[in-house]
Amino acid sequence: MKASTGPTSAPSRSRKKDRLPVRWFLLFWVVIIALFVYAAYEYSQRLQEQTLATLRTQTETQMADLRADYEKQFAQLNQQVAALQGKVDSFNELLTFTKDNANNKTDNSNKLYTQLNEVKSQLSELQKKMDLLK
Repeated sequence: MKASTGPTSAPSRSRKKDRLPVRWFLLFWVVIIALFVYAAYEYSQRLQEQTLATLRTQTETQMADLRADYEKQFAQLNQQVAALQGKVDSFNELLTFTKDNANNKTDNSNKLYTQLNEVKSQLSELQKKMDLLK
């Protein structure tokens, strides 16, 4: 004997109706979570682009400063070389004059040669520095 307490299909329909709002609710939360993940990704990309742009401008500024400093040092070395070249030329003229006018009793040419060698060594040092800056 089977005792029937009621229709068996009625509880399954109510369960399906109860599950329908739960499915929509879960779908809603999945969509919301997906939107938040997408928004976080886009925000991080935008921040990365802004950071890279800032770094690029800072780097360009620093490179311009370095370039200006390099050119300034190079100009100063050129001026020093020109000044030393002028000294060398004047010493050469003085040495030539002294050689022409020197008699056998005086030996001032040794002093001039010493000074000329010192100036030449300074000139060669400055030339090496210029080569390093190039």
